[in-house]
Amino acid sequence: MRVGGLLSSRKIVACNNDAVRIDAHAHCFPKRFLTQRSSLLARDATFGLLYRDAKARMATAEDLVAALDAAQVDAAVVAGIGWTDRELAREANDAALEAASRYPGRLIPFCSVNPAWGDAALREMERCAKAGTRGVGELHPDTQGFRLDDIPLLTPFAGLVRRLGLVVLTHTSEPVGHQYPGKGRTTPEQVVAFAQAFPQVRLVCAHWGGGLPFYALMPELAATLRNVYVDCAASPFLYRPQVFSTVAGLLGEDRVLFGSDFPLLGYERALADLQAGGLTLKARRKVMGGNAARLLGLSPRGRRGA
Repeated sequence: MRVGGLLSSRKIVACNNDAVRIDAHAHCFPKRFLTQRSSLLARDATFGLLYRDAKARMATAEDLVAALDAAQVDAAVVAGIGWTDRELAREANDAALEAASRYPGRLIPFCSVNPAWGDAALREMERCAKAGTRGVGELHPDTQGFRLDDIPLLTPFAGLVRRLGLVVLTHTSEPVGHQYPGKGRTTPEQVVAFAQAFPQVRLVCAHWGGGLPFYALMPELAATLRNVYVDCAASPFLYRPQVFSTVAGLLGEDRVLFGSDFPLLGYERALADLQAGGLTLKARRKVMGGNAARLLGLSPRGRRGA
């Protein structure tokens, strides 16, 4: 079969009545980042925040593909972490692109940039897009030193995203609830400001959008949020499983994406949470992979979508 125009050596396996399975939010690193972890903690603010605890899990592309195989998940987006160091970002981007070429159809590369880099961020996006990246992110505005509602700063970034046909993935969080490393302050009002300023940009808000779906019931925001999606990355650490059916009812089942936040969370637990979420079979198939395939322009038959 083909996924995203790249020949895959593995056929899609229907499991638990789900057709295609795509993890829209996973992470892996170049091998040297694992072996030189301690030296990177002080070099990059985002890395230092997320991985200063020795128990914080890291994985290589090989680890991710092995986990996909074990869980019978067809493909995964390889997202960045919101690097602040340009050289590390470029190395991580190159590693994601190289891994995608080694595992065609299994790994879908996103590039990591900091919009606050200005022209340097735009050049890196163009470079990665030419090499096959499908999106930008995961942005981590707090550690990267910008806000999603800084419209003048983000205007060139958003314009290039549109021109290149990329998807943007950003970290988001609730203004309430327990604290955790990297939670930050990228809350729903910033997402709304971004979506209002750049309505054509396809934006994925990680971790259920920090409570954003509730506001989709406001008539004045319904149109604003039409190109905004949420993923369920790390959901078992944040909400009870009923969040799946609740958010599908609030935002729409077409705009919810399965995401594990691998290796922070393993597939067994992430998939069990989805299964217990109260979704209909039709909705679960969309969340599990159908929505991501449509958003990313992937097709089981290898044709790039509209």
